[in-house]
Amino acid sequence: MTGSGRGGGRGGGGGPVVHGFPHLDTVRSAITALYRRLSCDGVRTHATSLTAADVAFSDHDDLHLGAQRVARAVVQHLNLPDARMIVGFRTMEHAAAVELAAGPEYFVELNDRFRTHRADVGAALAHETTHVLLHRLGLEFPGTRDNEILTDTVTTYLGAGWLLLDAFREDAVSSQKLGYLTPEEFGYVLAKRAFAFDEDPSPWFTSPQAYTAYTQGRARALRDTRQPPLAAAGWSARRRYALDRRHARDRPDTLPTGPGASYAFEGDSRGLRVSFPCPTCLQRIRVPVRGRTRARCGLCRTVLDCET
Repeated sequence: MTGSGRGGGRGGGGGPVVHGFPHLDTVRSAITALYRRLSCDGVRTHATSLTAADVAFSDHDDLHLGAQRVARAVVQHLNLPDARMIVGFRTMEHAAAVELAAGPEYFVELNDRFRTHRADVGAALAHETTHVLLHRLGLEFPGTRDNEILTDTVTTYLGAGWLLLDAFREDAVSSQKLGYLTPEEFGYVLAKRAFAFDEDPSPWFTSPQAYTAYTQGRARALRDTRQPPLAAAGWSARRRYALDRRHARDRPDTLPTGPGASYAFEGDSRGLRVSFPCPTCLQRIRVPVRGRTRARCGLCRTVLDCET
């Protein structure tokens, strides 16, 4: 994975791993962009995740034939049946790279260390193949960093990125991580997918550190489903929302939003409205402030119970 314009993402091993949610705004924008580009129906064609069996690659398999087989499985999962991935290995700084040409053949280079770390070949190929998918879709973010975050997010949301999270391992003396997202951000996106498609990825992890990161990301994703004006919001959040709503009605010229709140009030001759991000696709939804109501996201079609 490389940031040289050839596709890929930062692959790592040995250095300190960044934790937390420093890229969360870009991750959320990437989920919205994916739904806008593929549509809700297009995203739902990936309702079943890639399985470990699909990308199993043992030390007894022929290196190149095994890599080609795993690449085909990833290509099929991402609905790129006319793309052919030619996989090779060489000494390189990054984990992998792909040449984004017109196709149908794409040349992927994997770091030589994958010759003996075959369990992670599927993760590296998932990221590189997603670069091909995004290239064909014409979906990209400006700048290498944001574009790599987009790639990690799409890989995960379309059911192949749990492999990237499972490649994360960390102990007192060493660490390994693939991709640009933090482990917790991978967990966040994976949880968003799990909520949307009623999956439970927790049994899939072979890395204890990956499972922990997933649970932390899931907790953050759950917070998105419990923010006002969603009816599932907690008491303290509802109380703060009520105060902000009263202030917005009393002083429509200011229309404040509480610190850290995701909602915002908007007022005009038609009355007061509140906007907030859909907890599924993160597109902003606007509804009138009129008490209990149900809102339907026009992008992902999620129906939401609200108390506005």
